[in-house]
Amino acid sequence: MKICIPKEGENISQHFGQSPEFAIFTIENGAVISKEILKSPGHNPHILPEFLAGLGVTHIITCGMGKKMQEMFLPFNITVYTGVIGKVDDTIQKFLEGSLFFGQQPV
Repeated sequence: MKICIPKEGENISQHFGQSPEFAIFTIENGAVISKEILKSPGHNPHILPEFLAGLGVTHIITCGMGKKMQEMFLPFNITVYTGVIGKVDDTIQKFLEGSLFFGQQPV
């Protein structure tokens, strides 16, 4: 499993498409085995789904993302969780523990 979290500093970016960076976590057997920080390819809704799918991303955890953008990830089998705020590293830990609160059901 690979999880993408948009970030600004240590925190989850308020808006997915305007995030300057993405934290990409590789998860195996319920644990983080690697973390990469990548610069965003820019705010272009047609690029981001293919870009992240090409990296092997299977899940996105974000604060805000428009409905149309969420739907653009469906053909790539990427599950999107929205309504999440906080620090990126705390968020991934809560996700792995099953204690992360999502503002909306995943798409």
